[in-house]
Amino acid sequence: MENLKPSVLFVCVHNAGRSQMAAAYLAHLSEGRIEVRSAGSAPAESVNPAAVQAMAEEGIDMSAETPKILTTEAVKESDVVITMGCGDTCPIFPGKRYEDWKLDDPAGQGVDAVRPIRDEIRARIETLISELLPQR
Repeated sequence: MENLKPSVLFVCVHNAGRSQMAAAYLAHLSEGRIEVRSAGSAPAESVNPAAVQAMAEEGIDMSAETPKILTTEAVKESDVVITMGCGDTCPIFPGKRYEDWKLDDPAGQGVDAVRPIRDEIRARIETLISELLPQR
């Protein structure tokens, strides 16, 4: 039987900036070896355009993404749940790994302000991948 892919859920209130960038990086950098979800407790109408632009500079297209509502099922189906420094209410299930990444909120910021947030997210994603996908 093959190993199930590890799965990660990124949560922030609006699911429009940080959690979308994190999900896009994880999907891109893990080359499909990790299942990726993102959601918010109060999803925005659309993804932050500055976040889309900042990721496009990295060659990652987020323009088709839409903010999604956080569901209990999404948490239950994920191995790792990462909240983004927004004190989000997230259902807690035993046996899961929870992390809170304190990141500045890119909402309402221009792309210049979003780039350092994006770069910090990338560094954290690279660490996360190394933990979830040990080199064989």
